[in-house]
Amino acid sequence: MKYSDEQRLKKIYDNAEKLNQYRIDTNLTKEALMSEFTLQWLVTTPLYNIGEQAYSISDEFKEAHPEIEWNLMSGLRHRLVHDYEGTNWTIIADVVFNDIPELLEQIRLIREDEA
Repeated sequence: MKYSDEQRLKKIYDNAEKLNQYRIDTNLTKEALMSEFTLQWLVTTPLYNIGEQAYSISDEFKEAHPEIEWNLMSGLRHRLVHDYEGTNWTIIADVVFNDIPELLEQIRLIREDEA
């Protein structure tokens, strides 16, 4: 099934929101994420999904919204899938704690502008 850019953007948002809400609800810390295997597995699934959807968004949509780091999202997914054992968990912690909240705000603004 081919999804529209808007559908893909919603999938990115939903995955990012669930991950962010989990972080908040559980008082997740960077230290725990960097050291606990089960937490690492937990955060990688939404990151995979976000990266896959970002990769598949049209070039036109990406060009219209350069404020979002589309290539970094899809590149992160590629690294997690193909080099999981080489994952730098400090970078993943920064993504979860800093980049995901920023991404949510960027998507909110896009969706408001297009509504």
